[in-house]
Amino acid sequence: MMLGFLLGRAGVKTVVLEKHGDFLRDFRGDTVHPSTLNVMDELGLLDAFLKLPHQKVSRFGAQFGEERVQVADFSHLPGRGRFIALMPQWDFLNFLADQGKRYPAFSVLMNAEATSLIEESGRVVGVHATIDGKPQEIRADLIVGADGRHSTVRASAGFDVKVLGAPMDVLWFRLSHKPTDSAETMGRFDRGSILVMLDRGDYWQCAYVIAKGSADSLKAAGIEQFRARIVALMPFLADRVQELETVEDLKLLTVGVERLDIWWKPGLLCIGDAAHTMSPIGGVGVNIAVQDAVAAANILAVPLREGRLQDADLQAVQARRLWPVRVTQAIQVFLQNRMIAPMLAGERPLHPPLLVRLLDRFALLRRLPARVLGLGVQPEHVKIHSA
Repeated sequence: MMLGFLLGRAGVKTVVLEKHGDFLRDFRGDTVHPSTLNVMDELGLLDAFLKLPHQKVSRFGAQFGEERVQVADFSHLPGRGRFIALMPQWDFLNFLADQGKRYPAFSVLMNAEATSLIEESGRVVGVHATIDGKPQEIRADLIVGADGRHSTVRASAGFDVKVLGAPMDVLWFRLSHKPTDSAETMGRFDRGSILVMLDRGDYWQCAYVIAKGSADSLKAAGIEQFRARIVALMPFLADRVQELETVEDLKLLTVGVERLDIWWKPGLLCIGDAAHTMSPIGGVGVNIAVQDAVAAANILAVPLREGRLQDADLQAVQARRLWPVRVTQAIQVFLQNRMIAPMLAGERPLHPPLLVRLLDRFALLRRLPARVLGLGVQPEHVKIHSA
């Protein structure tokens, strides 16, 4: 959606296919980081964007055993985006789609699912799609696979996926947020258990991190045992865990960290999770995808508008974005293997690691993880102008 908006804004005729009739998919990434807020500001959309319902996270804390620590402080970042905005992804997507209506070159087709690629003479020239239940061909100078971690486009292209692995999965659920609750987004790390809670205004969106492949056994133990685990981690939730009626209220997110060695072929480019599936650590996935879109638009808009797109342009997008993706995934894999896996296995002592204790003690240091988490290792800026 972001790439389509940027290209349409630049005068490139662009069609976005959305296979559902709306964007109301629950438990999608909805942490909008400063890097994305700054992009919205560069587009002149930030003030309107922030009128949508959201919660602001300027600082992030965690609890290890019974010890609370402060980890990151976003309030000193450059630009106007000095916080993380917690916003449902469907609101973000609807906002971009509505703003895009100003540009005749941009359009969105709902109930439109790409099912396979059309290739001629070694080049991708379009997609077979089902639109409102009817088969149709859509041809274009460039097809972009931005269809997520289970990408149909990626599979149809035959791209090889490099699996970096993850020792964990996540169970998502929600519990009501009461006026007396803290408004702080928080995480609780304990032996064998990790719980992250995102303040969504009238409810907490909760992520219970589990060892890879253990969801079935945990659910088999029953909802009562799961409720007891949650109360042991966050006692203030004792008055509302009954809202979890059955184990069916726990939605499994299978975590994987993967990426393509090659993101493109003639006439085709993959971006976002279709090119590199991120771990949920840090909630960076949607923001890395937005950065991909900005870089792709910067590089591709003029060649597409002038009808002179070359393979070298697609290669340039991957070259621009591969390094920050590799670095981000390396950080995620390091944290998975060195902190999360030992904690889930019950091997980690119930106190913060040394680095976390230093962050808590020295406020100035908390700006460093905030910069890496909030802006990424290579922030992208909008360089193309409206047509």
